[in-house]
Amino acid sequence: MTALLSERLRSHRLTAPARTPVAAARHMLAVQGQEFIAGRWALGIRSSGAPTLAAVDAAFDRGELVRTHTMRGTLHVIPAEDLRWVLSVTGDRQLRQDATRQRQLGIDDALIARVEAAFRERLTDGGRTRAQLFDDLAEIGIDPAGQRGVHLIYALNVRGILVQGPVVHRDDAVSREQLFMLAEEWIPETTPPADPLAELFVRYVEGHGPATVDDFAWWSGLPVTVAREAAERGRPRVTEQAEGVFLGVARPRRAAGADDAGALALPMFDEYYISYADRSPVASARSMASIGPGKNGMVRASLLAGGRIAGAWSHSAAVGRHRDHPIAELFEGEPAPDPAAVTAALRRYADFVSAH
Repeated sequence: MTALLSERLRSHRLTAPARTPVAAARHMLAVQGQEFIAGRWALGIRSSGAPTLAAVDAAFDRGELVRTHTMRGTLHVIPAEDLRWVLSVTGDRQLRQDATRQRQLGIDDALIARVEAAFRERLTDGGRTRAQLFDDLAEIGIDPAGQRGVHLIYALNVRGILVQGPVVHRDDAVSREQLFMLAEEWIPETTPPADPLAELFVRYVEGHGPATVDDFAWWSGLPVTVAREAAERGRPRVTEQAEGVFLGVARPRRAAGADDAGALALPMFDEYYISYADRSPVASARSMASIGPGKNGMVRASLLAGGRIAGAWSHSAAVGRHRDHPIAELFEGEPAPDPAAVTAALRRYADFVSAH
């Protein structure tokens, strides 16, 4: 177990940080990001030096990073260069899974095409916020209420028409908002991998291993039969550490002085916890009940010690509150991390978010 956790901390760039947040994103391929601040910190904590929220936001503004529904119907932060080929693997599956809800909302292909045409006309001169897109829907006679607007935008995201790109900056608080852009205008043309399905498996293993096919199936949202095919096609490019347990061939270089036993303040929905079918290696049953996912689908920000969850933490992003000190909550029954290490871990986040 100790060896598995050590390897995962390394694969996740938590003890082998990438040079920049964009490099961290390229290594991870996709990090869960429905909570936008958490998705940005997921890259910050995987980067060397003292990365700031401003540095991550600048990558969105430059078009190097985007946020959209890459898999499982969930928003992820992903390098713009990788989006098209990832959606070529996961897009149809996501659309099929949303089909019932779309029918309930009266959404069909004709309506989606009508909305796409309207959005294309309005996005010609630049990006628009979600609220502005909802206003656009109302102007063409479509009520965005009752999640209709959300699911129409989702349908265009998964089809690769829209992406969330530049950050809507605020002087008094941390921004939670991005501008929607036309993907064809915002994302550069890139050559897709020769085998996108195999590439998805290999990139998952490189950023999350040691991991199993079942873990990959859960993360990607693909059926297990398709996940097995991906593993077979990607097998020559990964290492089978044990039967059915895969690890990347090229291992990230651990940072000087990296400590597997150290404390880390992981964001909400962090990949280290959420991206596996079996999360028991990193959390006890009691910790999982406290961290989530809860009934509302939320996954709390967690405190990691020795590669396992030892507690949770919280921090406000409200106007003027982003400079407040984060608050730790240690779980009963878990080994208590060093208090100074917890303070340092939380300070690292506070420095990241305060320098926005």
